[in-house]
Amino acid sequence: MTEVISKTSLFLGACGNHHRVDDFSFSPIVFGDSQDESFRRSSAITAQTTLRIGTAQKWWEKGLKDNMREISSAQELVDSLTNAGDKLVVVDFFSPGCGGCKALHPKICQFAEMNPDVQFLQVNYEEHKSMCYSLGVHVLPFFRFYRGSQGRVCSFSCTNATIKKFRDALAKHGPDRCSLGPTKGLEEKELVALAANKELNFTYTPKPVPVEKEAATPDSNPSLPVPLPSMSSNDEKTLVSAGR
Repeated sequence: MTEVISKTSLFLGACGNHHRVDDFSFSPIVFGDSQDESFRRSSAITAQTTLRIGTAQKWWEKGLKDNMREISSAQELVDSLTNAGDKLVVVDFFSPGCGGCKALHPKICQFAEMNPDVQFLQVNYEEHKSMCYSLGVHVLPFFRFYRGSQGRVCSFSCTNATIKKFRDALAKHGPDRCSLGPTKGLEEKELVALAANKELNFTYTPKPVPVEKEAATPDSNPSLPVPLPSMSSNDEKTLVSAGR
């Protein structure tokens, strides 16, 4: 019996060094009788239950669908929008401490399940405050919709009480369509703001602004001065009258 207790203690001690239940690699242990076998199973179940409690899922990680993922950097956000093509992309700005965000999350997961062709990107405000500030996000929960060459098609804040905003936006911008031109993604001023934020480690070269050329009349010669139009005596009298 002393040998059995010693082996059981070693088994439980090994479990304490792991953080995931599925990481356990059980070594065969020989026990003397069925009572020892029951004790081993009971101890293993207790250890696994304790580990499960310690690694509980966060609320924003629950119920996620295949078309939902969390953004880890400004570069990833820009690339995700640029590479989306004609697909509708919904950017969900949330905070772990936001009660409205938590209450709305299950409904957003349902929308994602019902719209598998729509990409949902999550941005954790607490982890990316600087990026959210550069993008002008100051209220939560907050959503921005992007589509193809149109870029941002709408943005708004909503809760469970005003979820109709979200449903209407999906119905309006979700149907299949073909965009003419390259995918736009973030606006130029947003890209510049992200690049100016030294905390984000994001680089961007602004697009050159085209210089507009002045249109020349066919009969005009740019090297000669253009004569002023002559004024008749009647026009001169009218101007003087107006001056009085």
